[in-house]
Amino acid sequence: MEIKDEINRSCLIEYTLDLIAGKWKLIILWHLLREKVMRYGEIKKSLNKITHKMLSQQLKELEADGFIHREAYSQIPPKVEYSLTKLSESLLPILESMSNWGTSKLTEK
Repeated sequence: MEIKDEINRSCLIEYTLDLIAGKWKLIILWHLLREKVMRYGEIKKSLNKITHKMLSQQLKELEADGFIHREAYSQIPPKVEYSLTKLSESLLPILESMSNWGTSKLTEK
């Protein structure tokens, strides 16, 4: 009952945006959708304008919110891989729709 009351107090779109807010989160998820598993350096390369600090922050937030899985291997040099979770996979139709919408807007010009 408490969760229902909380949801009723705020807009559901606002709640969703709070979870995925940030310039880079959806883009990171999109790259992971395409590549399935990526290392930190691969993500950084695919987002050439992002700073290390921002990428690290966005990855930590996505992991804390359950959107990505971080697998750290105990080896030298350290190896960390990121992949999507079931929760983030539920966003994929939205990401694909956004991509299709963007494509259609580009072709209209």
